[in-house]
This record gives sequence, C-alpha cells and structure tokens, in this order.
Amino acid sequence: MADRFFPNTLPDFVPETTPSTPQEQEEAVTVSDGDSLMKLLAMPYPSLSERFKRAALDLKETILLETWGMSAQRITDFTLYCGVLGTAFLLFKSYQVTGNNNDLSLCSHIVKACDSASAGSRDVTFICGRAGVCALGAVVAKHASDEQSLGYYLAQFEKIELCVMQIKLPRNLPDELLYGRVGFLLACLFINKHLGQGTIPSTYTAAVVGEIIKNGRALGRKGRYPLMFEWYGERYWGAAHGLAGIMHVLMDMELKPDEIEDVKGTLKYMINKRFPSGNYPASEEDRERDVLVHWCHGAPGIALTLAKAAKVFGDKEFLDAAVHAAEVVWNRGMLKRVGICHGISGNAYVFLSLYQLTGNVKYLYRAKAFTCFLLDKAHKLISGGLMHGGDRPYSLFEGLGGMAYLLLDMIDPSQAKFPAYDL
Repeated sequence: MADRFFPNTLPDFVPETTPSTPQEQEEAVTVSDGDSLMKLLAMPYPSLSERFKRAALDLKETILLETWGMSAQRITDFTLYCGVLGTAFLLFKSYQVTGNNNDLSLCSHIVKACDSASAGSRDVTFICGRAGVCALGAVVAKHASDEQSLGYYLAQFEKIELCVMQIKLPRNLPDELLYGRVGFLLACLFINKHLGQGTIPSTYTAAVVGEIIKNGRALGRKGRYPLMFEWYGERYWGAAHGLAGIMHVLMDMELKPDEIEDVKGTLKYMINKRFPSGNYPASEEDRERDVLVHWCHGAPGIALTLAKAAKVFGDKEFLDAAVHAAEVVWNRGMLKRVGICHGISGNAYVFLSLYQLTGNVKYLYRAKAFTCFLLDKAHKLISGGLMHGGDRPYSLFEGLGGMAYLLLDMIDPSQAKFPAYDL
C-alpha cells in the first residue's frame, strides 16, 4: 500500500513564528534547503495566505495557457472533471477571490466555447455533462450582468430538465454523481445557490429525488440495506460513483421523514462495515482490500459526507466516524498524486470540512500541512517522476487545476469547499 502514498513524517503541530521584518518573512519561504517545508508551516497565517495566493494565481496562468491558449481554443473535452470547463470553474473561483473581471470575462468566453462543444450531448450531470456547462454559464452571466446569456443558459438547462423528467434519456441512466441523476441534482443546487432558491423549481428536483430513492430501496431490499445503488454492475461506496456521493447530494434536497431515515441508515450501515483501520471499501464487491484513500473511493470522500451528515442531522455518531476517517487521511492520504479526485489536493478538504465543523485548529493545521507539502514539493516530485501529475495534468479533478483551486481556498479556509461537490 505504501507505494500509493508518501509516509507522513510531518509533526503533529508546528507553532507559527513571527519574523521581525518583511524581508525575513520572504526569506522564510524562498529557501530551498531541507527545512523549507518546516519554514512554510511556521509562517504566520496572513503571510502564508499571501504566499498561497501568489502561487495560485501563477499556477492559474499556466493552466490557462496549457488548456486554452496552447490548444488554439479547440475543445476535445468540455467537462468540468478533466476538460476545459474545469479551467473556467477555476477562473470563476479566482474571480470570486480577487474580483478580477478579466477572470470573469475569460471564464465566460470558455463557457461559450464549451456550450458549442457540448451541443447534442446526452450527459446530464454537473461534473461530466452539459448540465455543468449551462449551470456555470448561467451563474457567470449573472455575475457579468449579461441578461441575454443568463436567459439562454437557463433555457438550455430547462431542456435538460425536460429530458430527465420525460425519461427521454436512456433508461439505464444511473443514480451516481459523475454520470447519473444526483449529478443532475448537483447542477440544480449550484444554480439555486447562486441565482436564488426556486430558480430550478422543487417540482422538478422532487421527481428526480423520488426516482433515486425508489431505485435505492429496490436494490437495497435485495441485500437488506436501506439504500443501495449500482454502476456498471458494482455497488460502489465512494463519492464519485457510489453511496457517499449520492447521500451527499440527497442531504441538500427536501426529503420526507422516511427518506431521511433511509439516508441516515445507509450511512450507519457503512460506518458499521468499515475496515478496522477506519478506511472504507471501494464497493460491496471489494470488501477485502483496504487500499484506496481517495475522494472517489475510500475514506476522504466518505469523510466529507459524514461531516456533512453530522452538520445536517446533529448526530455525534457521524462526527465520530468522520474524525476516525480523517485519521486515515492524515496517515495514508499524502498520495503520490496531485489532483482532487485521487490526490493530495482533494484529501486536504477532509481537514477543512472538520475545521469548519468543529473549530478545532488541529484540522486547519493538517489542511495547511498538506497544502504546504504541495506548494513546497509537488513540482519537483512531478518532474522527477515521483508524483503522478494526472493523465490530464492541468485539469481540475486530476491535475494541477485542483491544486490551484485548493491554494485559492486556503486563503480563507473558513469558507473552503471541495470544488463542484460541496456547495
């Protein structure tokens, strides 16, 4: 297993120091000796936050060049997951942090290109489908005071809604996050968060929720679970394709009392069947391999859902389980990958979610530790072949796009949210 992650030899805590002059603050982060990571960890947070910001904005420019400029603006993948819409999403985040209207303008331009590239797509989800293009397009248009584009994207989104409602899509449409029904609901939630509750009426979303619950109960009865789902014949547990991602989105929907109990019961089933280490299986069919510590499969994605359940339901069992899972992430989550789906960048969000939930600065330190490790070592490790930069190395979910997003989030960790997942 150790070949998947770097041994975490970082101290449990590094107290912040206060250099006496601005020059000393700069020297504390420009040294390249073996103590450079420790010096980053010891920086006063306001100074470190500025360092995160500079690094994020520099990295954003590189990502923009590689994914948009170098391609001559030709789109081979329009999705938010590994495509150029992920670059647009990063630009929107940068605009939210800095207020730079150039980022908003470029974001709008890229979304328009993604709109053309995704025309005719039958994928209905936020992260991997046309719904993500229309949802982000509408929100960006609102920020840009572009009423014509806002109306256009909402009209295009309504066509997707009608397809989902009228079952014009293939009958084997799954329920999972990346390609299924909850991925469509996530796009609805994103629009309602930014444009106002009711922009996408609950009459639409309630019907989709009902279909998901019906499917989950039908498969659950076969194995005596409250809810269970399949994707390509496997009953996955993680955030990307399985139970954690589905429960995560359902907790943001209006649920009936019996549906709430099914969600809670499903999560408690998972807690009771976790590995002794505190990690979680990738699927019901893979209950013997305690290997993956990713957002997509394993403790990180499930920890985010458990932390959310603790907040939504006020149940200490969920908080205790999230804390237990976070220990797995601290010990085995410094992965030899950079991205948010299955890399260090995504795993850092486990600590951010617990910091926001509990106020415990231990979790802020741990998020800072993972982020500083990336800032100090990622480029060198990737160039040396010791860290995987992602099959699509500048993308949001697999590559450096996720690292740039994390760096922007670490400027104000109290507001950080796992991109395109926690809203």
